[in-house]
Amino acid sequence: MSKSVVYSPTAPEAIGPYSQAIQAGNMLFVSGQIAIQKSTNTIITDTIEEETTQVLQNIKDILKAAEMDFSHVVKCTIFLKDFNDFAAVNAIYGKSFSSNPPARETVEVSRLPKDVNIEISCIAVK
Repeated sequence: MSKSVVYSPTAPEAIGPYSQAIQAGNMLFVSGQIAIQKSTNTIITDTIEEETTQVLQNIKDILKAAEMDFSHVVKCTIFLKDFNDFAAVNAIYGKSFSSNPPARETVEVSRLPKDVNIEISCIAVK
C-alpha cells in the first residue's frame, strides 16, 4: 500500500510535527483542523458558527487537494470545548453533509490547540 502526504496551499500549515492529511491507498486521513484562516494567518473565534465554517473550509481545501470533496467523507470526529455549542455546530456542519452524512462522534474536551472552541478531523475514501 502506498502512503503519501496531501498538502493544500490554501489550508493552514500544520502547527506541529504532522501533515495536513495522509493518503493511504484510496483512504484519506485529514488531521484535526482548527479555524485558522490561511490568507490572514488569523484564528477565527468570534462565534462558534464562524469558527465551524472556517474549520470546514480548511477541510474542504484539503479534500480538494486530494481530488475529493465532502461526499467522500466517511467519518468525522468533532472536538468541542463547550458542548452547549452542539446545536450551532450541527447547523453549520449539516450544510456540508446534507445527504448521506458520514459516521461521526462529538466529544467535549477541556482544551484544544491555540485555545480554539472546535476541532474536526475526518477520513475520506475515493
